[in-house]
Amino acid sequence: MRDHLDRPLVAVTGLGTVTSLGFGVEDNWSRLLAGTSGIRRITRFPTEHLKTTIAGTVDLPGAGEDTTSPERVEGMAAFAIEEAVAAAGIGGKGHFPGPLFLGMPPVEVEWPNRFSLARRASDPSYRGLTEAADAGIYETFLFGGVGERLAARFGTRGAPISLTTACATGASAIQLGVEAIQRGECDACIAVGADGSVHAEALIRFSLLSALSTRNDAPEKAARPFEKSRDGFVMAEGAAALVLEDYDAAKARGAKIIGLISGCGERADSFHRTRSNPDGRAIVGAMRNALADAGLEPGQISYVNGHGTGTPENDKMENFGMRAVFGENAPPISSNKSMIGHTLSAAGALEAAFSLLAIRDGRLPPTINYDDPDPNITLDVVPNVARDAQVRHVLSNSFGFGGQNVCLVLSGEPS
Repeated sequence: MRDHLDRPLVAVTGLGTVTSLGFGVEDNWSRLLAGTSGIRRITRFPTEHLKTTIAGTVDLPGAGEDTTSPERVEGMAAFAIEEAVAAAGIGGKGHFPGPLFLGMPPVEVEWPNRFSLARRASDPSYRGLTEAADAGIYETFLFGGVGERLAARFGTRGAPISLTTACATGASAIQLGVEAIQRGECDACIAVGADGSVHAEALIRFSLLSALSTRNDAPEKAARPFEKSRDGFVMAEGAAALVLEDYDAAKARGAKIIGLISGCGERADSFHRTRSNPDGRAIVGAMRNALADAGLEPGQISYVNGHGTGTPENDKMENFGMRAVFGENAPPISSNKSMIGHTLSAAGALEAAFSLLAIRDGRLPPTINYDDPDPNITLDVVPNVARDAQVRHVLSNSFGFGGQNVCLVLSGEPS
């Protein structure tokens, strides 16, 4: 089976997910369809005097208050990969027959570790032990270290690729995996997006950008994509893993096909470190590039899994982009972030996974907290309640800080 550009079809044979709603694909999917919110008050660190005190946190088994962001990323990614590999029925006993593409956030030493180093540096007895004492911190906060440990654990082939493209990271990881299969470099690979960035420093930085919701009194009501009173996004954590395979190779081994990654489109903005260019060219271009890569016309898209962060500007720009691409006949669009929050580096992978489940079950997850429609958002946002629908092709949007935009087209298995 080949696509319209004579490339191998890329099938998804395994999924794994972790969000603030829970662990596992079916648990997360059932709660999304039920319109359940995973947003809660932060208890991991003190939040007195902070403007935002809520997030979509994930409570990893065995993790404590001193667990670092890279450790959370590794733990969630490992769970998602294990679930996806088991579902795909491939790569058992630590021998996966392909590479790992890991999307994760940038890594830096966090405040507690800095304070610890500062205290120890003033102790004369510490100076002779610096190299040994710092090895653990060095390995924890080495960006590529997370990917290397995951690759060793699951026995993937070749050097693992770790990347970060802001809020498009998870989609970028999938795109790299798709292109590797299309080029014939492998028959199978694992694509992961993971993020564990809910720590004090990251929260304060986003707060200083006025990007976060401050609706602290009702956490489950804080994420309000496309709604008139939206006041910012809600930080969250999570991970999703997809096992990607050459369609013919997957069919030959009797794998169950969940769906296809039929198109990938990207477009850089280079306008501002956080804001989108008001002309919308990059957002529109990324969507059109994904459709062209899939060989589809806009009218063939059944549903759009929106970026839908709940910030006033992002939702306005996504509405603009949708109208530019689809005109007056735009398909329904909804935002998973209304329930799980903005999982940052994991968002593109999680939303791709949920898009495939929408195709599988013929169900559109809702945009919850849609109480007061914004007259400037002229889209059908599947308000508050999930909906039955015939879903053949889904466009999943990921628009990141710095103008890093990636869109994916997910499709059902060929009939």
